[in-house]
Amino acid sequence: MKFEFERVYPRGQFESVSLEKWQAWTWQTQNALKNLQDFAKIYKLTEEEKSGFESSQGLFQIRTTPYYATLAHPENPHDPLRLIQTPDFKEALPGAQQMLDPLGEQKNSVTPRLLHRYPDRVLFLVTDFCTVYCRFCTRKRFTGNNQAFLSSEEFSQSLDYIRSHPGIREVILSGGDPLTLSDAQLDKVLFELRKIEHIEIIRVGSRMPVVNPYRITTDLVSILKKYKPVFLMTHFNHPNEITLDAAEALERCVDNGVPVMNQMVLLNGINNHEAVIQAVARRLLYLRVKPYYMFQCDPSLGTDHLRTSIEDSLQIQKELWGNLSGLAMPNLSIDVPNGGGKVSYTPNFEISKSPEKRTFKGFDGVVADYVNPTEIKKPQNIDHYIEEWNLLKNAKRYAVPFG
Repeated sequence: MKFEFERVYPRGQFESVSLEKWQAWTWQTQNALKNLQDFAKIYKLTEEEKSGFESSQGLFQIRTTPYYATLAHPENPHDPLRLIQTPDFKEALPGAQQMLDPLGEQKNSVTPRLLHRYPDRVLFLVTDFCTVYCRFCTRKRFTGNNQAFLSSEEFSQSLDYIRSHPGIREVILSGGDPLTLSDAQLDKVLFELRKIEHIEIIRVGSRMPVVNPYRITTDLVSILKKYKPVFLMTHFNHPNEITLDAAEALERCVDNGVPVMNQMVLLNGINNHEAVIQAVARRLLYLRVKPYYMFQCDPSLGTDHLRTSIEDSLQIQKELWGNLSGLAMPNLSIDVPNGGGKVSYTPNFEISKSPEKRTFKGFDGVVADYVNPTEIKKPQNIDHYIEEWNLLKNAKRYAVPFG
C-alpha cells in the first residue's frame, strides 16, 4: 500500500492569497494568527473556545501559521490539530501537577543559553521564537519572549563552554525553533560549531516541517548538508499533519543526505490510541523518517488536560509491539520531572526468572525460556576505548551551573 498525501491550498480568509505567497515561509510567519479575532476568521469558535482565549491571557503566547491552522476542521472543536493550536480555559485551572520548569533545565544551565544535563551532549537554545506555540509546550518559562536570536555575549559564552569540555560530542540546537532563524544566522551557528574538533554530531530540533514546511528550502538543505552530519529532529503528532507539502519537505532533506527523525508526544484526546500512532509512524517511515521517541507529555503549566497516564501510554505501546515493524516503533520515554533525565518503558514479557534462566511470553502468546551461558568473559585489549569512554562519561563532572 502506498500512501497519498494532499496538497494544502489557501482557503477561508486566505483564499485570495497567491500560491507564491502562501508557499513562502516568511509570509507564513508574518501572517500568523495571534488572537481570538484571527482564529474566528478560520474556525467557527464555540463559547468554550472563546473563553479559552480570555482565560489564557498572560499565561502563554498564542500563535499559529495560516498553513497549520487550515489543516484543522473549521467547524469541529474536537479536531486534534485544533486542540494543539487553540487555547483552552483548562490551561488556567490548577492540575494534578503543574511545573514552570518540568525538566529542571535551569539547574542544568551552564550559560544563559546552554544546558548540560547529559555527559556527552548539550542543548543550545539559539532562539526563543516559534511560528506555532503548541499548547503542550514544555518550555513555557522560556519561549515566546521575542528574543529571536541570542545575543553575541550569550553566543560566545556558550561556544567557549563547548570548546572547553572535550567530552561533549554532540550539540542539539533548540529553543524556540532553530529553523525560524534566517539562513545566515543558522549558517553562522553551524559554522562555529563545526570548527570545534570534538563535536561529532549536530542535531536541529524543529517543528517547521509540520507547521511551516515551506521553510525547508533547497538553500536551507544545502546549509545543513554542508555541515554534516546534521540530524533534523522533527515533531509530527498526528497523521493529519503529514500533507504533500510536509512530505516534500522531509524528502528534500533525506534526498540530500540529511537524516530525519521524529519525536512525538502522547496527547490526551488527540493521538493517544495505537491506531493513530501506527498511522503516523508508517507514513513517516515511508518517507524515510525514523519514528524515534514517543514521549509522555511533560507536566508544564496549563497542560494537565492534555496529559495521558503512563498506564494508558504503556497499553498503547503493548498493542503496537510485534504488530508494527521495529523500524516504525518509537521509543516510549518519560522525562523524569525536575531534571531526572529520560527513562524508557517497554512492555514486560518476562513471566519468571532464576540465575540459570528467564521465561518469557511473547506478544502473540508464545512461551519459552532463555537459558544463560555458564561463563562470561570481558573483552581484552580495550584500553584505547576505555580512555575514550571515561572522557565522555565524565564530561559533565566539572560543569558548574551559571548564576
